[in-house]
Amino acid sequence: MAKWARLAIGAGVIGLLVAAAALPSGLLAGFVATRVALATTDLPVALAQPSVPQASRLYAADGKTLITTFADLNRTNVTLDAVAPIMRQAIVAAEDTRFYQHGAVDVRSVLRAAVANGSSGQTEQGASTLTMQYVRNVLKTDPRATKEEREAATADDFGRKIQEMRYAVAVEHAISKDEILSRYLNIVYFGAGAYGIAAAAQTYFSTTPDKLTLPQAALIAGLVQSPDQYDPIHGDKAAAQGRRDYVLDSLAKAGGISAADATKAKSQPLELKPSTVPNGCTAAQPADSRYFCDYFVSWWQQQQAFGDNAQQRLAALRDGGYRVVLSMDPKVQATATEAATKVYDYDSSKALPIAAVQPGTGRVLALAVNRHYSLAKNPGGRDYPNTVDQLVAGGASVTGYQAGSTFKLFTMLAALEAGYTLDTGFDAPARLRTQWADSGPASCGGAYCPANDNPSWMDGYRTMWTGFGRSVNTYFVWLEEQVGAAKAVEMAQRLGITFRAKADADRAKTDADDWGSFTLGVADTTPLDLANAYATIANDGTYCAPLPVKGITDASGKTVPGADPSCHKVLDPDIARAAVDAARCPVGQSGAFGQCDGGTAEQVSTMLDGRPVAGKTGSAEGNATESFVGFTPQVAAAGIAANPAHPADGVGGAVQVQVIAAVTDVLKQALAGQPQKGFTAPSQSQAFGNRWNPAVPWPHDRNGGQARRAP
Repeated sequence: MAKWARLAIGAGVIGLLVAAAALPSGLLAGFVATRVALATTDLPVALAQPSVPQASRLYAADGKTLITTFADLNRTNVTLDAVAPIMRQAIVAAEDTRFYQHGAVDVRSVLRAAVANGSSGQTEQGASTLTMQYVRNVLKTDPRATKEEREAATADDFGRKIQEMRYAVAVEHAISKDEILSRYLNIVYFGAGAYGIAAAAQTYFSTTPDKLTLPQAALIAGLVQSPDQYDPIHGDKAAAQGRRDYVLDSLAKAGGISAADATKAKSQPLELKPSTVPNGCTAAQPADSRYFCDYFVSWWQQQQAFGDNAQQRLAALRDGGYRVVLSMDPKVQATATEAATKVYDYDSSKALPIAAVQPGTGRVLALAVNRHYSLAKNPGGRDYPNTVDQLVAGGASVTGYQAGSTFKLFTMLAALEAGYTLDTGFDAPARLRTQWADSGPASCGGAYCPANDNPSWMDGYRTMWTGFGRSVNTYFVWLEEQVGAAKAVEMAQRLGITFRAKADADRAKTDADDWGSFTLGVADTTPLDLANAYATIANDGTYCAPLPVKGITDASGKTVPGADPSCHKVLDPDIARAAVDAARCPVGQSGAFGQCDGGTAEQVSTMLDGRPVAGKTGSAEGNATESFVGFTPQVAAAGIAANPAHPADGVGGAVQVQVIAAVTDVLKQALAGQPQKGFTAPSQSQAFGNRWNPAVPWPHDRNGGQARRAP
C-alpha cells in the first residue's frame, strides 16, 4: 500500500481512537466495542465454528503406549485445566500483559502503534491482543478457506487490522477470556513444527503441558514472537535464553512470580529434552507395529463415518484429532515378530507373515512379518528387507499365498452342513481318480487325480476326524465330490476368505463347480483371513469382521461409532462345534469322542501344556508354502511361510515344524494369564448320525472298503 494511503487510513483510525481515549476508562471498552462491532458483519464460519486441524493419535491396546500420530500439523488440543498455571501466566506476560483487564482491543496499544506506523509508513509496532492473535491464527489455518483467504488473514495493511479488531470484539462477546486463552494456546505456533502447547511441551521438553516448570514455561511463551529466531533446537540458543529471561522479568513485573523467583529461573540453563512425535506408519514405534498400522489405515479408509471416499477419510485422520486405541496387544505383537524372525531373518527372500485374532470380536491382536515396513531402498535391486506391501493382511498387489490343506476345513463344513456326519467314512486310496478333468501334473488319463503326500500313513479307511488329523488329500477331494466344489468355495467366502487374485476370483464366480483342487488350498489367502476363518468355528459359527481398533474418540472426546465388533451367524453352532472336534486331531488331542488317531502337528498340545486347542497344517504343491493355523476359544493365529515375490521358490517341507512352533508361541503369549477354556462338544447326532449306540464302543470297521455316507 502506498505511503499516503497508509497515512490516510492511519489518520482515520487515530481519530477514532483519540476520541475514545478521552472517555472515562469504564466507558472506553464499550465505546470500542460499539464502534467496531456495529460495522461487523457475521463472523466467518472459521470463528463461529472453529475447525482447527489436529493430529490423530494411535495407541496400543493398553490405551497408553503411543504408536504413532497422523498429522499435517503437529497439534493436539488440551483443555485449559490441563495446562500448568505458570504456563498460562507466562503466555499472557509474553504476549498481552493486560489481557484480563482490557477488552478485545487494547486501545492504548493501538494508539501507540498507529502513531508510530502511520508516521513511518511502515508497520513497525504491533498492537495485537491475544484475542486478535487468536482471530488471525484461526483465519490463516482454516482448512475450509481458500489459499487467498488464508493469505488475507495475515495481509500487512490497516484494512486487515480493522477487520481483525471487529472479529475480536465479536469473539469476546461470544466466549470468555479463559476460553480464548485456551484456544490460543492450542492454535499458536511455537516453532520446530510444534503447533499448540501440547506439541510444544513434547517437542522441547518431552513432557505434557500440565508438568511444565517456570523456566520451561517462560521459554515456550517467548517463542511465539518469533518461532524460528528463538527456536532453541534449530535456531539461536542464546537468543532463546534471552527471550526466556525477558518473559521471566515480565512475569515478575506483572506480579505472577517474585523477583527472586525470576532471578533463580534465569540462572538455570535451558535444559532441553527434545523429542519428535512419530508421524505415519513408516515412523510408528515400536517398529514391529508398522504393518498393523498400515492395516489400520486401510480399514479406516473403508469406514463411511469418516468421509464420502477414501481420500476424505484419510484427510480426516490427518487433521481430525482422533484418539484411536488399536486392538494390537504389544506383547503378542512382539512375540509374533520374534517368532517370524526366528524362522527367517530380515535379510531372507522368504517370509513368515503371522496374524492373531480374537474369536467373538474379530479384534486383531497382532500382524507381523520378517520385513521392515519402510520406503528405504533395498540393496542390489532386491525387494527385501524393506517394503510397504501389506504382506500379512493382503491388499493392493498382495493377493496372499496358497495355504494348502488348511482349506480342507471348508469342505468339511460344507459336508457337515449338507447332512454328512463326522464319522462319514471312505477307504482313501493313495491316488484318486475324480470326476473333474485335468491336463496338469495331477492328471491321469485326462482326469484330475490327486495323491496323498505320505501314502503309508494317510491311505486307508478315514473319517472326518482321521482324515483331517492326518491331512488325507484323497479323502477330502472325495468328500468335495460328494457335496460339490462350489459349496466348499462358498463356505470359504462365508467365513471371510477373500479371493484377491483375479484368477481365483474369476474361477470362484464362474467355474466353482469344476474347482476340484480347491479343498487342497490352491487359492491365495492371507494369514489374517485364515486365522479369522478358524476363529469363526471357535466362536460357534458366528463370523466377526477383522477389527483393528478397540475404541475411537473425536477431538472433543466423544466416542465415535465404528470400534464395535461386526458379527453375524454364518453356521449352525453344532456344525461349527463338529468341525472344531475334528480340528483337535491334527494338534495331538482326541476331541470329545476320542476318535483321533494321529496328527500332523501333535507337538502343539504339549507346547500349550495340554490346554484345549485345535488347528490345521497346510502344504502347497511341492512345498512351495508351509502353513499352520491354531486356535482356542480365546485366540486364533495363522502363519504362512512363502516367498512373497516368487511363489515358485518353495520354502520346503522341513520348515513346517518351525512354522508350527512360531504360531504356537503366539498362541501361548496371547493366552498368558487367561483361564483355561474348553470347547463345547458337538451333539452325538452331528458326530454319528443315528448309528451310534452309546452302550457299545464305536467299531472301527472298514465297511467292506466302501464309503459310509450320510443318508
